[in-house]
Amino acid sequence: MTTYIYETIPAKPGGKTKHYEIRQSMKESALKKHPETGEPIRRVVTGGFGLLKSGKSGSAPAARAQSCGSGGCGCC
Repeated sequence: MTTYIYETIPAKPGGKTKHYEIRQSMKESALKKHPETGEPIRRVVTGGFGLLKSGKSGSAPAARAQSCGSGGCGCC
């Protein structure tokens, strides 16, 4: 079971939101309503983390690695 963060969908633009942690299987679809209150909710996408390795793994050496915001990756 995974814990997902959900927030209420405010009725008016700029309205306050409430946040909930809800455990559910990764196979389940995102909830549209809070299971207890019936309030409309949406799943909040949060950032994860990645693992960068340097060495002889077939990837570019760390010294030449470009990151977003450096201008070298072509996205900026």
